[in-house]
Amino acid sequence: MPLKMFDSKKKAAPLSSIKNIVAIAAGKGGVGKSTVTVNLALALQRSGYSVGIMDTDIYGPSIRKMLPEDILPGQNGEILIPAICQGIKMISMAYFRKENEAAAVRAPIANGIIIQFIKTVQWGELDFLLIDFPPGTGDIQLTLAQQANLNGAILVTTPQEVALLDVRKAANLFSQVKVPVIGIVENMSYYQKDADSEKVYLFGQGGGERLAQEMKVSLLGSIPVDSAISRCGDEGKSLFSESEYSSGGVQAFFDLAKTFLKQMVSDKERSSNELGSFEIIWKEMP
Repeated sequence: MPLKMFDSKKKAAPLSSIKNIVAIAAGKGGVGKSTVTVNLALALQRSGYSVGIMDTDIYGPSIRKMLPEDILPGQNGEILIPAICQGIKMISMAYFRKENEAAAVRAPIANGIIIQFIKTVQWGELDFLLIDFPPGTGDIQLTLAQQANLNGAILVTTPQEVALLDVRKAANLFSQVKVPVIGIVENMSYYQKDADSEKVYLFGQGGGERLAQEMKVSLLGSIPVDSAISRCGDEGKSLFSESEYSSGGVQAFFDLAKTFLKQMVSDKERSSNELGSFEIIWKEMP
């Protein structure tokens, strides 16, 4: 459906009550940032939290493919109503243009769309809003970092040094705008045929851990190379369905969600800001 543009000069009324807004960023494409966003959101949602996703890749949104909608988004005047996808609220440019249609818009218009997403989406009450950042460290990323009221950022990398170069640039962007980095996720960390097999490090070993030590933050999780993760993303089905529970990726994302929750609680206890607190609710895996 076409997107009715919002007059960014207007002051938008508060539309939502969101306890935590977290950026998922990498500074580059190809490291699986959107995959981490989707599966962390699903793991949190399965653990009893209300979750939303803002897909801010204007030029190449992919989350709609991985997380198809059960209810399409709507628009009431300038107010955007997010889609519902497996119990997760979601907004993305993918809803406002035809499939396979290029987003041929100049940077100022793209930036205006991002401001519209920030100011006019009626999320309601959420425990977590995860913002899937586009690759790069340009104008859109700066707008998000400055205007989205971020509580923190998760940086996603793969093990090799070439990936770490761009992730460091993303870390520098968040440092400049005083958004704390919650921790590092190393994606495509290793391959393991089964739980009893030896781990094979296809893309090198320890890059995420070295970066976390360098930045003095936590390594939140190491996600394996797992065919179930890519298959579920391609098919738009949940990695956390009963048929996939034997997948090593499922446990890795549950572990990531648990470590992330503990880190958020720890960060809030150290913070002088009144950001609220969480009781960690963890459902037993079937």
